[in-house]
Amino acid sequence: MSEIDAQRVAQRIDTVLDILVAGDYHSAIRNLEILKSELLAQNSADQPPASAQPKAPWEV
Repeated sequence: MSEIDAQRVAQRIDTVLDILVAGDYHSAIRNLEILKSELLAQNSADQPPASAQPKAPWEV
């Protein structure tokens, strides 16, 4: 199981905040989207296959 490096995530959030302060909203949003996808990919690698997890009623 891989663990999330909280310090690294915090540094990347600081970078996004710096980009926002500079006024480049599109780049900040894109950086957040990249960070989100990386975290979700890491999380899905740690999870059992989706077929083993019960679905919520709205996902059926």
